[in-house]
Amino acid sequence: MKTVLLTAAGVAVVSGCASRRSAAIIQASGPDELYELGIEAMEGADWGQSLDVFGYLEARYPFSNLARQAQLDMIYLYYRASRPEEAVAAAEEFEAENPTHPRVDYALYMKGLVYFDPAPNFLERWLSVDMSERPPRDTLQAFNSFQDLIQRFPESEYTPDAQERMIFLRNRLADYENHVTSYYIERGAYIAAVNRAKFALETYPGAPAMQNTLFLLAQAYSLLGIPDLAADTQRVLEINFGIEPQPQPTGAQVEILEIEIAEATEPETPDDPEG
Repeated sequence: MKTVLLTAAGVAVVSGCASRRSAAIIQASGPDELYELGIEAMEGADWGQSLDVFGYLEARYPFSNLARQAQLDMIYLYYRASRPEEAVAAAEEFEAENPTHPRVDYALYMKGLVYFDPAPNFLERWLSVDMSERPPRDTLQAFNSFQDLIQRFPESEYTPDAQERMIFLRNRLADYENHVTSYYIERGAYIAAVNRAKFALETYPGAPAMQNTLFLLAQAYSLLGIPDLAADTQRVLEINFGIEPQPQPTGAQVEILEIEIAEATEPETPDDPEG
């Protein structure tokens, strides 16, 4: 059965490159020849053919060093072929099967790169979408992957680039926390706003968005009727950003408690960023 499956795989590979290789040549090739063929297709930006050849190499010679290298190359190929789910799966599979391999750092880096989204797409630019309002699911995945790489492989050649990307991702995540904090303030959920702002300050220190975070925190404290904490927060703003204290709205504790109770009984709404 294994021989039949390998023969079928070889024929499938040949279908994409029959003009240069025959099925017999493919099936008779050793790992070195197969790897060269896969590299040749990759250098020609033929991602699909390269994936086919490397997949056959991995199946035909699963315990060879070139098979492991082919696994790493396939992560990159899935990424270039815009197949992110398969790229992440390939990276995680390589890490799970080769936990002590010296190139695990590359698998972690590529996993972060797959999740990394540096700019809005065409439609988002055309519609002027505020990126801070988009739930940062992939952003957080990328941040965690790069963080894992830096912590486990601080001397890796990919660590400097991962650190630069983490700065960008940290700023985007902090912006989103401010968006959620503002949303809570607008709805009268001031305690939730305070908690979200404090989480942002603790999790993303140094991000440019922290200036707005402190302003929102001071506003939420004032609306909660806690002027001392609001004043302390404004002093932090003044010391770190040179912003003079601004008059803050005031709120009553009883009103806030009533709002919070009402909020707890409402069903989730589609536009709730936490929903």
